[in-house]
Amino acid sequence: MTIDSRQVAAGMLEAVPFARTLGFEFVEVAPEADGGVRAVVRLPDSPATHNHVGGPHAGAMFTLGETASGAVVLAAFGHLLDRATPLAVRAEIGYRKLAMGPVLATARLGRPPAEVIAQLEAGERPEFPVPVEIATEEGKVTGEMTVIWTLRPN
Repeated sequence: MTIDSRQVAAGMLEAVPFARTLGFEFVEVAPEADGGVRAVVRLPDSPATHNHVGGPHAGAMFTLGETASGAVVLAAFGHLLDRATPLAVRAEIGYRKLAMGPVLATARLGRPPAEVIAQLEAGERPEFPVPVEIATEEGKVTGEMTVIWTLRPN
């Protein structure tokens, strides 16, 4: 699988204006050895996105994780956009520790892309998880999230 990370980042920032508003930076979108995809998105430290204790607001962190998961979905299934629309179905997040400074969301596809595509080709509406780890730039995990996505046939 070949991924143009600049194209994915540009597509996400164009399609999701809120990601631009929060100043998200796409650090990496790349294939993984198992055929999946990994995306890393950064939320810079900014008073505009802080909460009452000076760290990133929970809503900004949720949006960061959801955006990273969306980048994974676009990278893995963007070639199917003429046949299916990717939609987030539900999400769960756990805030583990106080985050201070910039944070990174690292998302990975939770199922092999071939399985998801096979379901779509069989006329089904596949659902698949995208686990996300949210951490400081030093690697301290501050949150974990899972976004369940679907490909809705057009």
